[in-house]
Amino acid sequence: MNRSACLIFNPVAGQGDPEEELAQIRAMLEPTINLDIHLTTVEIDADELARAAVARGVESVIASGGDGTLSAAATAVVGTDIPFGIISRGTANAFATALGIPDTIAGACQTILQGTTQAVDVAYCNGKPMVLLAGIGFEAETVERADREAKNRFGILAYVLAGIQELRNLERFEVEIETEDRIIKTVASAVTVANAAPPTSVLAQGPAGIIYNDGLLDLTILAPVSKTGAIAATFHLFQTASTGNAAERDDIGYLRAKQFKITTNPPQKVVLDGELIGTTPIEVQCVPSGLNIFVPTTEEIEPTEKLNGLPNLTVEFKNGE
Repeated sequence: MNRSACLIFNPVAGQGDPEEELAQIRAMLEPTINLDIHLTTVEIDADELARAAVARGVESVIASGGDGTLSAAATAVVGTDIPFGIISRGTANAFATALGIPDTIAGACQTILQGTTQAVDVAYCNGKPMVLLAGIGFEAETVERADREAKNRFGILAYVLAGIQELRNLERFEVEIETEDRIIKTVASAVTVANAAPPTSVLAQGPAGIIYNDGLLDLTILAPVSKTGAIAATFHLFQTASTGNAAERDDIGYLRAKQFKITTNPPQKVVLDGELIGTTPIEVQCVPSGLNIFVPTTEEIEPTEKLNGLPNLTVEFKNGE
């Protein structure tokens, strides 16, 4: 044994047999890594287990479960030099997909065994660590509608069905977005701030790719004027994610910045890494290279921006321009 790691395993994640999945992980990792295995429970979540592991001085932390488990465990190692491994077994597996990590147990274990560590960005949203994204408005309402029973029954389709149902309640709201150098005011149905996001997180796909190691956050504004427009805009974002080309519709805007302060009228629900955390306003700050993770490398994409065409748009530059 030349390596050791704390394995945090959520036995209720996903739709597979947890005993078989844990046995598969142990069979692949234990010949090389000395695993200290801890299971999450109703009383003890992944965040608490990971913090205890860091306090013990572990060499690395590996988390296995859904996106909530992975994000919670990751928060404990943010700002440390402890490598973090991901074995996704959830419904969406957005965390792994966003970082280019295989979403199979075998592939994820191979990444941990053979991959090199890479520093990736994280962020803080209202003081809470954020690995993936914060969604305001439509996305938050959709996540709330897709409950555990639906996810167990339909898997990733639960989010699609919830989104279709939520279109019936689609509302627009005033939003003010403040960056380091300007203040933007417009009207929107959804605003998404992403540190990393898979193609399936379509409402984050305004820019031509989400870069998780550039020291910047990617913000997408969805501003359809009707339910039909919302469907068309969402489909356009799906195409953006599939082709890697930036969105070109007038009801979709996007920009990149190190930090965002977002207020809305009226207040809107906010989902952070798949979990509802309350309502706006929010402040999000990027933490460059805040997490060391076992992840394949990716090609960088030049930052892009598009705001023209958004409804009731005003932009005020702080330097007086």
